[in-house]
Amino acid sequence: MQRQVRRWRREGVRVGFVPTMGYLHDGHLGLVRRARRLVGPNGQVVVSIYVNPTQFSATEDLSKYPRDLTRDKTLCAAAGVDAIFFPDDKQMYPGRAEGDYSTYVVEERLSQGMEGAARRTHFRGVTTVVAKLFNIVQPDVAVFGAKDWQQAAVIRRMTTDLNFPLRVVVAPTQRERDGLAMSSRNVYLSSDERRQATVLRRSIQFARRAVSGKGASASRLKMQIARLISLEPTARLDYVEFFDPDTLLPMAPRRGAQMALAVFIGKTRLIDNERL
Repeated sequence: MQRQVRRWRREGVRVGFVPTMGYLHDGHLGLVRRARRLVGPNGQVVVSIYVNPTQFSATEDLSKYPRDLTRDKTLCAAAGVDAIFFPDDKQMYPGRAEGDYSTYVVEERLSQGMEGAARRTHFRGVTTVVAKLFNIVQPDVAVFGAKDWQQAAVIRRMTTDLNFPLRVVVAPTQRERDGLAMSSRNVYLSSDERRQATVLRRSIQFARRAVSGKGASASRLKMQIARLISLEPTARLDYVEFFDPDTLLPMAPRRGAQMALAVFIGKTRLIDNERL
């Protein structure tokens, strides 16, 4: 991958990059299309496919995470992807299986709340693997999805703080017709759970209506959303937060605030967010 990028660089070709964990869906392909527009018809678009073990805790779904490289290759070809980078664990973390890997990248501010609080080692794994991918692919621009708003903010901060010479672009969340955010984990849901999962989107819409006037009390609105989610038989709220979209600092629920929530539907944990 690095040799190929160096050849492109010598030819003056711009490189767009979309990092993924595979099992691609239309949301990923929307990021590919955005990368293509950003680098132009003469640029090169690279998609990485790697299920990164360091962002999963011991109790999470690493071994069960959906994988289908053949299908992913077909989708990438149809979307006009120029190169797929799909390394294995030994290439990305040499010596880790033998306990001989010791270098990680840690962002210490934006990664503390929400996903960082619920999944303590998650962002250390995300920032480490993305930094490694940036070093390998050496893109001019990298495109991430807004569904993972906190992740995108953390990666933007890391890119600035570590002087990576690239632009990070956050593309809008792609949704199903019923409003559910597209996610590879949606495949885990049964048909009944799939129906229940729309409660994430309905919670955001409820909050938007609640703040359409002068705003709302955060504690009261959180209780109302928790009650709405509890009406679904297998749903369990992990967190709901209102925050400044740039700093991620807590913010009263009002127009312009960002709302994020994580909900278990059965055993499947889903996240979503949107500007109110």
